[in-house]
Amino acid sequence: MEIADKELIAEFVVESQEGLADVERQMLAIEAAGAQVDLEQVNAVFRTMHSIKGASGFLGLEQIGLIAHRLEELLNHLRNREVVATSELVTTMLSAADCMKELLDSVDSSNDADISAHLQRLGAFLPGSSEMPALSSADSPTVEDCGALESAHAADAVAAEVPVTDAVREFLIECYENLEQMDRDLLALEQDPGSTQLLRGIFRTMHTIKGGAGFLGLSGLEQLGHAAENLLGRLRDGSLKLEPVITSALLEAVDQCREGLQAVEHPAKAGAFQPAQVIDRLNRVLATEPAWESSARPSVATIKPSAPVPKTAKPSAEAPSAPPPAPSDVNGDKLQDTTIRVDVALLDKLMTCVGELVLARNQILQRTSGLEDAEFVRTAQRLNLITTELQEGVMKTRMQPIGNVWAKFPRVVRDLSSQLGKQIRIEMDGKETELDKTIVEAIKDPLTHLVRNSIDHGIEPPAARRTAGKPEEGCLTLRAYHEGGQVNIEIIDDGAGLNIDRIRKKALEKGLITADQASRLSDREAAQLILLPGFSTAEQVTSVSGRGVGMDVVKTNIERIGGTLDLQTRPGQGTTIKIKIPLTLAIIPALIVTCEGDRYAIPQVSLLELVRLEGEQATLGIEFVHGSPVYRLRGKLLPLVYLSEHLRVRGDATQTGFSENSAINIVVLRADDRQFGLVVDKVNDTEEIVVKPLGKQMKSIAEYAGATIMGDGDVALILDVKGLAIASGLGHEMRDRSVAIENRTTDEGGGRRATLLIVDVGDARGFALPTSMVARLEKISRTAVEHANGREVIQYRGAILPLVRLADVVGGGRPAGDDADM
Repeated sequence: MEIADKELIAEFVVESQEGLADVERQMLAIEAAGAQVDLEQVNAVFRTMHSIKGASGFLGLEQIGLIAHRLEELLNHLRNREVVATSELVTTMLSAADCMKELLDSVDSSNDADISAHLQRLGAFLPGSSEMPALSSADSPTVEDCGALESAHAADAVAAEVPVTDAVREFLIECYENLEQMDRDLLALEQDPGSTQLLRGIFRTMHTIKGGAGFLGLSGLEQLGHAAENLLGRLRDGSLKLEPVITSALLEAVDQCREGLQAVEHPAKAGAFQPAQVIDRLNRVLATEPAWESSARPSVATIKPSAPVPKTAKPSAEAPSAPPPAPSDVNGDKLQDTTIRVDVALLDKLMTCVGELVLARNQILQRTSGLEDAEFVRTAQRLNLITTELQEGVMKTRMQPIGNVWAKFPRVVRDLSSQLGKQIRIEMDGKETELDKTIVEAIKDPLTHLVRNSIDHGIEPPAARRTAGKPEEGCLTLRAYHEGGQVNIEIIDDGAGLNIDRIRKKALEKGLITADQASRLSDREAAQLILLPGFSTAEQVTSVSGRGVGMDVVKTNIERIGGTLDLQTRPGQGTTIKIKIPLTLAIIPALIVTCEGDRYAIPQVSLLELVRLEGEQATLGIEFVHGSPVYRLRGKLLPLVYLSEHLRVRGDATQTGFSENSAINIVVLRADDRQFGLVVDKVNDTEEIVVKPLGKQMKSIAEYAGATIMGDGDVALILDVKGLAIASGLGHEMRDRSVAIENRTTDEGGGRRATLLIVDVGDARGFALPTSMVARLEKISRTAVEHANGREVIQYRGAILPLVRLADVVGGGRPAGDDADM
């Protein structure tokens, strides 16, 4: 017997043995019921035999297929109440099932076994006691004619509603994952048609889906799998050459399989599952190739398109090797699976519990700050370490690579480029970059919209690219990476870029800006206009996308999860969209500030730096432009927002009412690409906070993003930096002209700008550090400094943090005052 793929045989044996393991129990229940047999139990056994028969015929396992076929015939009469489940009948059927188990144990020699006695005994129970003619190998139900062979039972299987049991639910999950992988593999196979490994993987995936569908009685899905498997088999044995029309037909089959799974999961969607049309297309693709002669047509299970191989022939050298053995430990015992499936709801509940534990940890640490009980302090520190490790572990269980979102984009690019007559390839960098599951779910739709826009309106048709001196094939690049505690995502196309003059003209026509504003807008600012609601430069709206239409929704969805979106374009060279989003939304680092005795939390992702004005600077450093307070920070005007005044917690306090001894604390924040300073009474400390949603009564207040519980049990509101900027009148439409001029100078000059942190070492010398090297600023008491191996260290967030004094590096005296803070 020639075996085309031993991995398929191994999978078939495992699946069949699992199915037969339940047959004995089900048959005994059928026997106990007698004439009042439960049809659902009979159908379950029928589906098992139906699946084994179809797969064994496909794999050329003739004897196993004959027994399964005879048992299936008998079960069909049993469920039609044409025979009665007597003890003799059940005993005979169980004996035949035992024979099948023996054949599966020695599957390589199963075709040489003598099963005539079992077939004869089973045939004696058929109505009229007529013997069923033995099936020859040529009559075995191959993938081409299995659908026709089982048409008598297909209607019953389609009509029966399949309950969503644990087995069905597991089947659905695996199928969805397998179909996602098939999408990627088919696109990869189109680029590398000679890859036998890819082709075998696709074939095995479709075989698994078909087998599971047959086992569960999903005849429509099974027949669709048969048709796709037939086409894949012809590709695998070399009788067909992969063409774009074949790839498209197989991708359509994958999509229709998803519809079939949706129909099982949600019966109301059953109308969308139309496998007959896709099966017909798959058959038409096959019909375009020369047909094999009926006498020499090979089974899909064979290797070469030639006459059937004699049973005595040895396996071909081209046959793939047996699957590798399961991993084992040093004692030779098989190792268990290293992964398990966990319900997302359970992970969410676990995350909530960890959040509460973090709050309790913060309260305990705050209580121990002034205690002299060394043992209790050590226990609290141990609790802090364990809580931090547990928090990181739970966070990792919720982290998913962004490649899970990107997996569908190669298919989107292929389909849309084909539909639009363009040649586009997609490149992805950083697929392993991880985000929290909630973030992954939130960015799926925005990213899809941006990708479709880049294909439709960003990259030009081949003729236009040739005229512009570009390669006919355009490139869409997706890039993701971690930076500064955030995830950066870039969508880059090498298309024509945005038509800035056309954008200005459209904005004027729609009354979004005045002529004076249009003349003062830099090119970069003008490009941001496409993010406004309803803005579009398209002459006509297409079914694919419209750059500008829906872009405001994309921006809103990104900002809803604490992210930012920036758009940069170069005429004739392409457009880059940069998205910055937090790693997670559940537990975030935040700066705690105080205003009029109340504490507020500011997400650290929006924090740029802290500025403290004292003495003369506090009275003279604040200037007013058109009645609005600003501070000149390194030569650039920084708009100021007084938190107490904006939240109306200080009444009508004047902005100039500061004495020479008072100080002003400015928290420099970023909202979109705009900076502003938030004036607060006191800056406390940075702390990891657990985000709690606001009640429905406060959700409409733009200044607040949520709430958190502090270490002492009090509640602190979390400020929404973007909402605070908009509510203070610092939106895009009120951008300073100085900022626009600065941006314009930067764009035209092509210079590279960098933000620096200015520090000193206690003398007249000043030094600058790039802020890209600075994670955060911390105020540390000198009493917290310890020594280990002759070096200064501190205990910081559950770890030992070495300290380096800048004065020791560059030379110079240290600041006086050992009791001062660092």
